[in-house]
Formats: sequence, structure tokens, C-alpha cells
Amino acid sequence: MLWISELILQNQPSTFAELASLVRQRAREGDRFLRMDVKPPYPDTPENWEDRLEAAFTSTVDPNEQVQDS
Repeated sequence: MLWISELILQNQPSTFAELASLVRQRAREGDRFLRMDVKPPYPDTPENWEDRLEAAFTSTVDPNEQVQDS
């Protein structure tokens, strides 16, 4: 599970845009759940920050991608 607070502490992004990019990257690396436990403390954090981070997290999923059995 990807926690926003841990992502901020571990990577120390300086803007909301950098945080959204990190969220997108972690989703591509296989994180399956996103937990928004803190509001990002950046001046450029939009009012709809939760929606924006959720969109960054889920936009990396390709609905046409086939899951391969192991």
C-alpha cells in the first residue's frame, strides 16, 4: 500500500507536481492501493488534490492490458 505521508518523507518532493509524478511512478512499479493520509504541504497543492493524486495513480492502468498467468 502506498501512503502519501511515506512517499513525501522518503522522497521529499518540493512541489505537488513532483509528488503526483512520484505517485504515477509507484503505480507503474506495481503499487495497487493508494492511501491519502495527509494533505500535501505545498503551495501549489490544488483544492482537488485527492482527485488529482487518484487520477495520477489510476491513469497508469491500461484496461486493455492482459494479465499473464504465472
